[in-house]
Amino acid sequence: MARLVLVTPSTVDLATFPATLEAAVSAGDVASLIVALDGGSEMTRQRLAEILTPIAQAHDVAVMVRNDSRAAGRSRADGVHVDTGPADLENALETFHPNGIVGVGGLATRHEAMEAGDTAVDYVFFGDLDHPETDEAAPRALELAAWWTPLFEPPVVLLAGATLASCDAAAATGAEFVALRHAIWSDPRGPAEAVREAVRRLADAAPAEN
Repeated sequence: MARLVLVTPSTVDLATFPATLEAAVSAGDVASLIVALDGGSEMTRQRLAEILTPIAQAHDVAVMVRNDSRAAGRSRADGVHVDTGPADLENALETFHPNGIVGVGGLATRHEAMEAGDTAVDYVFFGDLDHPETDEAAPRALELAAWWTPLFEPPVVLLAGATLASCDAAAATGAEFVALRHAIWSDPRGPAEAVREAVRRLADAAPAEN
């Protein structure tokens, strides 16, 4: 069964979001949180990571900081999520391995995914965090996840769409983790109920074991 990964909104209000995150990670099985801001200074990213990391870790949720090894280290996050190319990935691996987690995204082709998988990465991420969300996961991301999962060792984090229903197709690929963003934070019922529904959907949609 796929486990749930949360991705922060691209912009975060530090006056309100910590409580929102607490509600989400308290509601069900969340494997990881990817702290992913659009822009902002290094100081801003570090401050955000410093505030959110202990909230998530108190619920056994691993925290990954997107494309900022320094902020990840200073905030005592669990690792770094890299989607800016091989040079940055190599730097992250040198910084965080063997004790931290390094995940890789920005993988648009099978060749790119295999090259990344040949390194010591802890997971591969299919989906584009910079692309506007649609209701369903990107078809290419679904295709890559379904291809990768039975063939390669590093687990898949697959970015689903902007609706909770998108969990169904994402989980059916066999991906070990399904990531949600807008579907959690914009749910009118609140993030706790969104997490509960997402976890139920992931369980219901899990592929049957042979």
